[in-house]
Amino acid sequence: MTVQNKQQEQEQELLKLRDAIDDIDQQIHLLINQRASCAQRVAEVKEKYQGGEAAVFYRPEREAQVLRKVMQRNQGPLEDKAVAKLFRELMSACLAHEKPLQIAYLGPAGAFAQLASHKHFGSSAFTTAVNSLDQVFKNVLSGDVNYGVVPIENSTQGVATQTLDLFKRYPLNICGEVELEIQLHLFSDKNIALPDIKKIYASADTMGQCSSWLDKYCPAVTRITESSALQAQQLVADDKSAAVIAGDGTIDSQWSVVAQNVGSDNEHKARFLIIGRQQIPPSGLDKTSILIATQDKPGALYQLLTPFRENDISLTRIETHAGESALGSDCSVFYIDFEGHNCEPVIGRVLQQLDDYSVEIKMLGSYPRAVL
Repeated sequence: MTVQNKQQEQEQELLKLRDAIDDIDQQIHLLINQRASCAQRVAEVKEKYQGGEAAVFYRPEREAQVLRKVMQRNQGPLEDKAVAKLFRELMSACLAHEKPLQIAYLGPAGAFAQLASHKHFGSSAFTTAVNSLDQVFKNVLSGDVNYGVVPIENSTQGVATQTLDLFKRYPLNICGEVELEIQLHLFSDKNIALPDIKKIYASADTMGQCSSWLDKYCPAVTRITESSALQAQQLVADDKSAAVIAGDGTIDSQWSVVAQNVGSDNEHKARFLIIGRQQIPPSGLDKTSILIATQDKPGALYQLLTPFRENDISLTRIETHAGESALGSDCSVFYIDFEGHNCEPVIGRVLQQLDDYSVEIKMLGSYPRAVL
């Protein structure tokens, strides 16, 4: 068989496959529009029976259930999370067609919090950067936005104490969580090699995360910390011999990667909470978060953990919180995440026992565990 004949046969086979893809795309498109129409009718029913102001269009527990079903029924060849992300965007677009969500986060634009917002709500949600965590809480409480995205922990700084302090001041609930695993790279908007770099910019916590790599590969390079990754990028753009450290998805795609995986553990891990005004019904796989204060005395922590052990409840995190309780400084304050929803009888028993043991308890919320 000649080369020309092989090329012709290949083109014929590819043409059949492309025609099949076009047919499948047409069917997918039709089904997407049908789904959007059905979602629109859901919104109309909610407005009919609840009224436009009272209607809740976004249901975190429902979306978590849908995404879990997507992953459970997936048979490949695409990975479970890849398919779930497609449905995440589909639901985001359908919800925006009903009523676009307004999300506040601690800026500037391009911060990890914005990345977390898009991961949780999809790219069709409107995200707004504000200047302080306090402002995120205020905007949610006032109804200026539907939800806020706030940090709760990361791999370099631990638990976000300021977020926990704000939960004491504002009557808001945790409605969901977002987990990010972001690889950190050295970027430049110019064609520059690693030996030619004279300055490296990054936010303070990012610079700390990369200190070991920098000590090894760039010991003589000047390190400049800025208040945000966005500000660091702006300064690099005006400096011919500079580069910036940033995470995946937080920098313009036109910038080139000078060096990959420059973090000390090759991964920046962060967790964010979704805050809102409503309480979230059970989704089937949930977490509950509380702040609890006990008398500062020997055995207090052991007594605090007893209800969880006796009821076979798994703790996912427990941290001593440096802030004071409303009852004064003679108390130990703990932040606790554990599996289960406060509507479940067993969780209700645990919370009642904790209330008996404590001098103060603050329910932060029960919410779906992160799916993606």
